[in-house]
Amino acid sequence: MPNNLASIANRLTDRSSLSLARASLFKFVALLAGVFVLASVSLVYLANDLDRTEEVESAFYTKKAMQSLEKSMLSTVRDYAFWGDAYRHLHVEVDADWAFVRQNIGPTIYSDFGFQGLFVVNDANRTVYSVIKGELKAVEVSQWLGQSITAIVDQARAGAETETPTTAFINVNGAPALVAAAAITPGTDPTAVADERPASVLIFVNLLNSAKLELMGNDFGVTRLHVATPDEMSAAFAVPLSDNAAIGSLYWTSSRPGLRLLGIGLPLIGIAALLVCLMTWAILRRTTAGALVLDASYASLQSSQQALATSEARFRDVVEASSDWVWEIDADWRLTFLSERFEAVTGLSRTAWTGASIDDLLSTELGTLSQWLSIPNRRPDISVQCRYVDIKGRERITRLSAREMSGEGFRGTATDVTEEVEARRRIEFLSQHDALTGLPNRTRLQEFLDGKLKALPTVEQPLVMLSLDLDRFKPVNDLLGHAAGDLVLNEVSSRLADCVREGDLVARIGGDEFVLILTDMNSSVEVEALCRRLIDSIERPIALDEQEVFVSASIGIAMAPTDALEAAELLRYADIALYEAKAAGRNTWRYYAGDMNVRIIERRRLESDLRFAIKNNELRLYFQPRYSIADGRMVGAEALVRWQHPERGLISPDTFIPIAEESGLILALSNWVLNTACSQAAQWPQHLFVSVNLSPIEFKTGNLFERIQKTLNNSGIDPARVELEITESVMLDDAAGALEVMKNLKRLGVRICMDDFGTGYSSLSYLRAFPFDGLKIDRSFLNRLEENDDDKTIVQAIVGLGRALSLTVTAEGIETAEHLKLLKAVSCDEGQGYFLSRPLDIDAFDALVEAADMSADKSSV
Repeated sequence: MPNNLASIANRLTDRSSLSLARASLFKFVALLAGVFVLASVSLVYLANDLDRTEEVESAFYTKKAMQSLEKSMLSTVRDYAFWGDAYRHLHVEVDADWAFVRQNIGPTIYSDFGFQGLFVVNDANRTVYSVIKGELKAVEVSQWLGQSITAIVDQARAGAETETPTTAFINVNGAPALVAAAAITPGTDPTAVADERPASVLIFVNLLNSAKLELMGNDFGVTRLHVATPDEMSAAFAVPLSDNAAIGSLYWTSSRPGLRLLGIGLPLIGIAALLVCLMTWAILRRTTAGALVLDASYASLQSSQQALATSEARFRDVVEASSDWVWEIDADWRLTFLSERFEAVTGLSRTAWTGASIDDLLSTELGTLSQWLSIPNRRPDISVQCRYVDIKGRERITRLSAREMSGEGFRGTATDVTEEVEARRRIEFLSQHDALTGLPNRTRLQEFLDGKLKALPTVEQPLVMLSLDLDRFKPVNDLLGHAAGDLVLNEVSSRLADCVREGDLVARIGGDEFVLILTDMNSSVEVEALCRRLIDSIERPIALDEQEVFVSASIGIAMAPTDALEAAELLRYADIALYEAKAAGRNTWRYYAGDMNVRIIERRRLESDLRFAIKNNELRLYFQPRYSIADGRMVGAEALVRWQHPERGLISPDTFIPIAEESGLILALSNWVLNTACSQAAQWPQHLFVSVNLSPIEFKTGNLFERIQKTLNNSGIDPARVELEITESVMLDDAAGALEVMKNLKRLGVRICMDDFGTGYSSLSYLRAFPFDGLKIDRSFLNRLEENDDDKTIVQAIVGLGRALSLTVTAEGIETAEHLKLLKAVSCDEGQGYFLSRPLDIDAFDALVEAADMSADKSSV
C-alpha cells in the first residue's frame, strides 16, 4: 500500500509539473509573439522611414532641377537682352536680317538651348519678331501661348533700370512651360542711344515636355520626372511649379527602398513565427500526452525541456540574424541587455557594456540620449541618430528606435547608417565642389560672392576678384593625355590655395579656369604682389613620371564696388580683363577698365560682320606677282585676301585674320581663298603658279588634305601650279602631326614653301626633315640691307642653304633697286615686293598677265 500511495503521489506530482510546464510554455509563446510583433512593427517603421526619406530627397532634387533651369534661362536672356546690338536691331528698329539671318538671336536659340519660342514685344505690346522651333514666323506671343502674358512683360520692363530679368511658369495647352523675359536695354554699350519709349521685351519660352523633364530628372538623380497626374498632385511630396495650381506639379517614380526591405524582412519574420508555432504545437502535443499518461517517465519530461531550449535557441538565432542590434535599459538608464549582433556591428564587448550607462555609449547632437528618451509624449515611432566610437576608434552613426517597457525602462533596436550618412554628405559636397580638385565650383562661388557683396564692400576695403586661366595647358593634354592634365590641375589647385589667406576663396569654374575672391586687400600694390606670387608659384616645374611640365597663367582683375556690385557683372569684367591679359602676351595680369568692354563689343561686332562677309561676298582677292630675279619674267603670284566692309572700307588682314582664327571662322575664310585663287589661276597661262597662305590652325582640324583635294578637283588646276605657304609655328605645335599632313599633301602634287624663314628657332632642322620645295626670306632682312652688312651676309647664306637643299629661294619685300641688285648678285631665285609690283585686284592682274604675254610674243617674233 505505501508503494501504491507513493506511486499515486509521484503521478500527481508529475501531473502538477506538467501543468506548470504548460503554463510556462504559454507565457513563453506570448513573449515570442510580442517579440515578433515588435520586430514586424520596427521593420515596417524602418521601411516607411526609408520611403519617406527617398521621397524627401527626390522632392529636394526636383526643386534643385527647376531652380537650375530658371537660373540658366535668366542668365541666357540677360546676356541677349542687355546687349547694345540687340537694343539697336530689335528695339530702335527691328532688323530680322541681323537677328535671324546672321544668327545673332535666331535659330541657335532653339538648336543650342532648346527654347521652342523666341519673341520680341515692342513698346505697344505687339510681337514684332518671333522664332518658333528655329524657324522665322509671324505670330503673336499670346496667340502661340494661348494666353496673355501682359503681367510678365510688365514685370520685365520694371526690371529694365536694374537690368533684372524675370521668369514664370505657365500652362501651354495642358503642358507646363517656363517663360524668361527681360527688357532690351543698351547694357554697357556706350555707342547705343536710349530713347524715351517703353522698353521692348525679349521673351524665351521653354516647353517642358515629357522627354525634357525626364532628362532633367536623370541629371539630378530623380527617376522618370513627369507632370503629376490628378492623383499624384495630392501626394505629400509633389513639387508644384507655381502658386497657381492650374499650372501643375511635378512627380517622379520612387525607388521604394522600404518596400524592398519589407519584401525581404517580413517573409523571414513569418518563417520564424511559423517555426515557433510548429514547435509550440509539438510541445503542447507532448505535454498533453504526458498528462493523459501518468506513468510517463522523467526522460519524457527531460525531452520536453530540451525541446523548449531548442525553441529558445531558434528564437535567439532569428534575432541575431537581423542587421540591427537589440538593447534594453532599466529605469536608471543602465544597459541590461545587448544582443550578440552588438559585438558583430560595433566590435565592442557586450560584457563590458552591460550595466554601463547608455549615455556613455551613445550621444546625440541635441543632448544626451536619456534626455531624448525622457521627452514627454514622445512619439514611439520617431527615431534619432546617435554617435558612438567603435573598437577601432572610428566614429560611427546609428539610427536608434526605442519603446518604453511599462515604466521599467526602454528597449529598442539600433541600425548602423554610417555609410548612408557619409554618402549624403558626399552628394552635398559634390553639389558645391569640383569633383577633380575638391575646390569650390561655380555654385559655391556664386553663393560666396553673393554673401560678400551683400556686406557692401567699400573703396577702402574692396572685394577683389581674380579670373585666372592657365597658359600652355592644352599641349599637356594633347601630348601627355588627360590623366596627366588632371595631375597638373590638382597641383595648380594646391598651389593657388597655398597663396591665399583663410577667408578667401579659390574656385575652379571649368577646364583650366579658376576664380579667386580676396578680402582685406587695401591697395593695388598688395593685389599685384599676390598676382606675381600666383604666377611664380604656377610657373614652378611640375614633375610627372620623371619629366617636368611647365605652365603659366594670365590673370584678369575686377573689384567691387569700383567696377561692379553684382556678381554676374564682376565675373564678366574679370573675364574681359583676362582676355586683355592674354592679348598682351600672356603670363601677366590686367585690371578691368571701361574701354576694355568697348573693345570686346567692337571685336564681337567685327566677328559678326566677318561671318556675314564670308557668306555675302564682301571679301576681295588680290594677287602680288612673283618674278624670276635673273630675267625679270613673271613666274606666279601670291593670293592675298582683303575685306571690303560696307561701312569701314577696306580692312587689313592684320585686323580680321586673328579674329577669324580665334572665332573658328578661319576654315570658312581659307576655303573661300583657296577656291577663288585656284579657280582664277586655272585660267592663267600654264607657266604661272598661285601661292596661298595657310593658318597653323588648319593643320589641327584633321581635314586639310580633303579640303585641298576637293579644291583641286573643283577648279581643275594642275596641282604642280599650286604652292602652299606655311609658317614654322606649324612644326613647333605638333611636329609629328604636321609632317604626316605635309607628306599627304605632297602626294597630291602641290608645292610646299616655308614662309618668313629666318625668324624662327630651328628652321634648319625643319628644312632637312620636312618635304619643302621652297623658302621665303623674311622682309625684315631686306629692310636693313643698306645699313647692315650682317643682314647681307645672312641673305647670302640663306640663298646658299636653299641651293644646297635644292629649294627655290624667294625674297619678300623688295622695295628698291638696291635690293634687286643685291639679290641678283647672290643668285636669289625669285622675288616679290612693291618695287616689282603692288598687290593687284583680279582684273588688274589679268591685264598684267595679258600684257606680259603680248610682250613675250613680240620678243619671240
